[in-house]
Amino acid sequence: MTSTRTPNPEEVRDAADAIVDAFRANDGDRYFAAFAPDASFVFHPEPTRLDTLDEYRTLWAGWIDTGWRVLECSSREQLVQASPGLAVFSHTVRTRVDNGDGTTAAYTERESIIFRVEGDRLVAVHEHLSTMPEQQPTEAVS
Repeated sequence: MTSTRTPNPEEVRDAADAIVDAFRANDGDRYFAAFAPDASFVFHPEPTRLDTLDEYRTLWAGWIDTGWRVLECSSREQLVQASPGLAVFSHTVRTRVDNGDGTTAAYTERESIIFRVEGDRLVAVHEHLSTMPEQQPTEAVS
């Protein structure tokens, strides 16, 4: 049941920290438990929006099957914006992964997570991940 209660910034940060911690630990069960079944996801490397949690679970399972795993993940520059019934959490996230093929990759990205108040808990209903400007390729000027 959706509430009109305005979440406090600490509980929003705690909910976001739980997502980051589960992601860092490669704990899919705990990670996906933080999201509503109807959550949607926009990830810049993916060709389309993921419209449900099940779509993301399928994508995640494919990554795991290739040997992909998170090695490090940290959050900084956090901002919480709360309104009755919801909150927006945005931050800069630094992630290092094992690609499963003997290589690793590191990313610094911006991420927004929208939470809905459901009773006494916050449930993530949308996640948006985008590149940082300094990671955009630049065109050579001749």
